[in-house]
Amino acid sequence: MDEQTTPDTTQIGQHDATHASDHDGDYDVVVVGGGAAGLSAALVLGRARRRVAVVDAGQPRNAPAQHMQGFLGSDGLPPSELLARGRAEVTRYGVDLIAGTVNDITTCGTRPGSRRRFLLRLADGPTLSARRVLVTTGLRDDIPDVPGVRERWGRDLLHCPYCHGHEVGDQPLGVLGSTPETVAHAHLIRQWSKDVVLFTNGVTLTADQGEELVARGIGVVDAPVIRLVVEDDRLVGVEVGDGQVVPRAAVFVRPQFMPNAGLLTDLGCATRDSGWVAVDATGATSVPGAWAAGNAVNPRAQVITAAGEGSAAAIAINNDLVEEDIPIAVSNFRLGLPV
Repeated sequence: MDEQTTPDTTQIGQHDATHASDHDGDYDVVVVGGGAAGLSAALVLGRARRRVAVVDAGQPRNAPAQHMQGFLGSDGLPPSELLARGRAEVTRYGVDLIAGTVNDITTCGTRPGSRRRFLLRLADGPTLSARRVLVTTGLRDDIPDVPGVRERWGRDLLHCPYCHGHEVGDQPLGVLGSTPETVAHAHLIRQWSKDVVLFTNGVTLTADQGEELVARGIGVVDAPVIRLVVEDDRLVGVEVGDGQVVPRAAVFVRPQFMPNAGLLTDLGCATRDSGWVAVDATGATSVPGAWAAGNAVNPRAQVITAAGEGSAAAIAINNDLVEEDIPIAVSNFRLGLPV
């Protein structure tokens, strides 16, 4: 398999981000990852008058895609434009955008009346401090190691039919075998075209699966896939082991999703049986004060879903900070300290 790598951060343009050394490093919340989930959370927290930083390395998972579909009010918008708008919006509320990569997150000594604080060490040396952390670092797509797959990824070698299916609808489509979910993916793609061919590429079908595919008019090619055939910068077919080229206008693949969750697991966050970090409905992990949102913990989150999860996490984080502030205020009040 050929791993499409996205680092543990998503995207902040270098032109509108600053270096960590330009800031004093003490925040209410540090968000790791500047994609839809991270920026959405930063927007909510900035409007809540929290001191917030977003740390990001500028390499988004959806960079190859030219357009983003299914986002209400922004359907067809380039992903880079959504992020540019998001960065402009959060900076209006005083959010710091820091270009960099977080190497690790640790907890430091509990302060009286507070739960804990987090230290975030950046790759280039500086360390940030935060009362709460939100990790929105996305995932990586592990895709078949077939010539042409990497080059066409996000163009006419596609994953999500909800993102790209309408644009290639009613054309000859292929589904490239890669994981046990491939067969279900082929049935899903059938919704967008009557001409679908499943290239098993080593995936074994049961008798029932074969019958179901035939019943729905989905063709099956068992020969190994040699390469994607491209002419004039356009996918035109799939070459298989016997030398045959099966004409296709686009090919879908169901990757193996690999969460960028090392920061969370190293922090001690509990995982589910699937290996993904466990979160509640607000994105709270098992480590008090640490939240996560988007594809880092939800492989099925689309851009609009990730943005919603980021917003929900931000509201929960702000409420958590308010609850923490109350006993501190009472203690200070009893000591006669200023509010």
